[in-house]
Amino acid sequence: MIGKNLFYLFIFPGLLFTGVVGLIIGWVDRKVSARFQFRVGPPVFQNFYDIFKLLGKEVIIVKDSVKFLFVASPIIAFATLVFISMTIGVSLFFNDGFGGDLLVVMYLMMVYSVMLVLGGSSTGNVYSSIGAGREVKLLLGDELVFIFVCLIPIIKSGYSINFEEILAAQSDGVFGGSISGVIGFLAGLLCIQAKMALKPFDIPEAETEIVEGPLMEYSGPLLAFWKLNHHLMYVAYPFLLIILFFGGFNLVGIGILWAILKYVGIVVLMIILKNTNPRLQIDNALKFFWKILTPIAFTGVILAVLGV
Repeated sequence: MIGKNLFYLFIFPGLLFTGVVGLIIGWVDRKVSARFQFRVGPPVFQNFYDIFKLLGKEVIIVKDSVKFLFVASPIIAFATLVFISMTIGVSLFFNDGFGGDLLVVMYLMMVYSVMLVLGGSSTGNVYSSIGAGREVKLLLGDELVFIFVCLIPIIKSGYSINFEEILAAQSDGVFGGSISGVIGFLAGLLCIQAKMALKPFDIPEAETEIVEGPLMEYSGPLLAFWKLNHHLMYVAYPFLLIILFFGGFNLVGIGILWAILKYVGIVVLMIILKNTNPRLQIDNALKFFWKILTPIAFTGVILAVLGV
């Protein structure tokens, strides 16, 4: 049992699988973004080169930083995302899990944002502090919407908070085929853009304004952890939407192709959103989440209760 759990955590569907796929999808993102901007883009293995290069660099710890938080934050965030990837992947590929695994994933996704805030705040750099403050505000904006998004499949599956039961409830038809499911999926997609700090919600890092915000003072392996975290999210978060709204994967025959199309389709939507929208100001982002997306997501919850 221990050996199987370690395999799940470090090999498949955990760290190794999610990391490799995430780095490749990160290259796809950079390549497609380059085409949007009439550039050539990087070679296939550029993200791998970048991570390995950073792992070999020196870690520079800011003199006035809170050293424990500065070092621990990216490591804890990395461990959190690896566990999220394993939990989602085990349910998706092996139809297995544990009671309340959806709630655990929701909690851990929030923990990642908290670690980013603590890491940025610990540096003593004004730009990092601004970025950390923006991350807090963005978390307050998108978290309620994301809770409503998760409530929709919970309600439609008979009030289950278990991935396995949510998948089983979609055996006769995916939740994404209903009105409430469409609302939940689209709202969830926008929440993922915010949680990954992709345009139009790349407000905390905003390279042209605050020089990558919370990550500004990071270097070497610690920066590699933050970069790898971003690539892990490119796999784990779309997989989560597939579980919640599209019935998971059926890796038999033509189901393999359909599984790939589901994942690639969500990633393509994310890349299109990223490259066709300018960065929002933080106040406009909060207004969007609180005044527009929250009522829409809540409407989806009401419709789910009504069985629509």
